[in-house]
Amino acid sequence: MKTVELIVVGGGPAGMAAAIAAYEKGVTDILILERDKELGGILNQCIHNGFGLHTFKEELTGPEYAVRYIDKIQEKKIPSLLNTIAVDVQGGMPCTVTAMNKEQGMFTIQAKAVVLAMGCRERPRGAMNIPGYRPAGIYSAGTAQRYVNIEGRMPGREVVVLGSGDIGLIMARRMTLQGAKIKLVAEIMPYSGGLKRNIVQCLDDYGIPLKLSHTVTQIHGKDRVEGVTVSRVDETLTPIPGTEEFVKCDTLLLSCGLIPENELSRGAGTKIDDVTQGPVVNARLETTVQGIFACGNVLHVHDLVDNVSKEAYEAGSFAADYILNGKEDWGEAVRPKIPEKTKCTLPEGRDARGQLICIGCPVGCLITAQKKEDGSFTITGNSCKKGESYARSEMTAPMRTVTSMIRVHGGWGPVVPVKTASEIPKGKIDACMEEIKAAVIDAPVKVGDVLIENVAGTSVAVVATGNMNKKSYAG
Repeated sequence: MKTVELIVVGGGPAGMAAAIAAYEKGVTDILILERDKELGGILNQCIHNGFGLHTFKEELTGPEYAVRYIDKIQEKKIPSLLNTIAVDVQGGMPCTVTAMNKEQGMFTIQAKAVVLAMGCRERPRGAMNIPGYRPAGIYSAGTAQRYVNIEGRMPGREVVVLGSGDIGLIMARRMTLQGAKIKLVAEIMPYSGGLKRNIVQCLDDYGIPLKLSHTVTQIHGKDRVEGVTVSRVDETLTPIPGTEEFVKCDTLLLSCGLIPENELSRGAGTKIDDVTQGPVVNARLETTVQGIFACGNVLHVHDLVDNVSKEAYEAGSFAADYILNGKEDWGEAVRPKIPEKTKCTLPEGRDARGQLICIGCPVGCLITAQKKEDGSFTITGNSCKKGESYARSEMTAPMRTVTSMIRVHGGWGPVVPVKTASEIPKGKIDACMEEIKAAVIDAPVKVGDVLIENVAGTSVAVVATGNMNKKSYAG
């Protein structure tokens, strides 16, 4: 039986940060178990901007953020087993993890400690009780995101999105850029659950309607989705008779919340917090089972990946202290601080009054820009210089960064994520996307490679934000 000092279950941002922290604390015999074919976790399919503002002091795409940690894992030569699923975890002295993959079959590893970093998953359709058959064309937003951004496939062409969380908003934009028609985004609450900046750059930029206090009450179609019925709801979230509206579509994306992925945690016997839906932990992020620690979205769903990395680094450090110095008294349970759910309400007609939502960071300041007689602007409401710069640009020549993917020949995957190296005029987005969709490149590709020069005549390059190696297998 293989023995290591520390096992980390999950190779996403939490798992990698925990492994790096433990290594830096002096525990170097570490093994990461990751079910996917590469490290990075969910970040690999989150090809949009918005990551790393706190951790790296710059705005990165998900793959770029992941690569920063993957590079550290490789520098420290921390081993990982990819395409490997952990099926059971047990605490104690020692802890044991049972896992399986195609090469080794079922096997067990012993360790002095285990860090759980399995992330979270989306709420399924069954949790929403929507009447109708189970036709093709119903996807969680995360599944659709993987199809589009990892596999290069479009799940549908006429789409309704249920739920206005950030994943739903981002996928509304993403599928629009790939040629789909987003009919509407329906949100059962009287406010959006997503960031204000995402309302602006994912819906407003593309004229996609957001219907608050609305939900899907019927799915039509037996073999394939043919449409949905959308109804207004009252203050008790009950559909109001007589408000039904049929919307023709071939695809329904569900973006209705995330929950920690805790089957392994429950199997290990850890106590689960009724509020966070993650394990109960103490101040050292140790669960109620000896030697098992938890961090990231498996502990509670975080608002930013930067916060995931910070918490996971702490968990890795605590696990290393446990391994090097032995068990301490467990102490008291400490519930991680969970940020309040965003209640995004935007003033009606804000553009007509010169009111703008800044998209420079997640804060989303409401900025007022008043044009003076000499053509200059008086700008108020911004909390930083970036907001002032954004407002001036938005009122005169709006700019956006475009993120997408380019098809790859000879790689282990069909597409590689890309972005414009800097912002381009908003009016050039369609032309930019046409060039990106027409391009085909050869593997290998690495982060930062220039794949298109002077896209759409903007003098801005399109660069790779992820790595794409050549196929390592026949065919």
